[in-house]
Amino acid sequence: MSERLQTGDTAPAFTLPDADGNEISLADHKGRKVIVYFYPAALTPGCTKQACDFTDNLDVLAGAGYDVIGVSPDKPEKLAKFREKEDLKVTLVGDPSKETLAAYGAFGEKKLYGKVVTGVIRSTIVVDEEGKVERALYNVKATGHVAKIIKDLGI
Repeated sequence: MSERLQTGDTAPAFTLPDADGNEISLADHKGRKVIVYFYPAALTPGCTKQACDFTDNLDVLAGAGYDVIGVSPDKPEKLAKFREKEDLKVTLVGDPSKETLAAYGAFGEKKLYGKVVTGVIRSTIVVDEEGKVERALYNVKATGHVAKIIKDLGI
């Protein structure tokens, strides 16, 4: 079970491939706030709803100084299909090794349909301009989560 991040922690550095195979690093976003969200799998109903919500609100978030990066264990090819099929504008990166997911506390035991399984814990980490964790939200719901973040951040 990976350790969950707390407010004030330094956000773990990562460099992961995006849907086009380009390397995306958290360090590339220094000086901007970043919403890093972790989801189980591209092209599934809940994850699609969440990615579409982030895409629909991207202008609002960007206008308030936030970049958005979605992380899943998917390979870039699947992320590209997901982006094209759903016309997504958020940056999607793949973490097939699950190292970044674990570093952020977004991989471990969770309940799924009443059973305890090991997998991706739907989570959202808000990182400030200095690379510190501003908020760490775990076991979030796919639906309505983006609206809640916007409200909680006062955007």
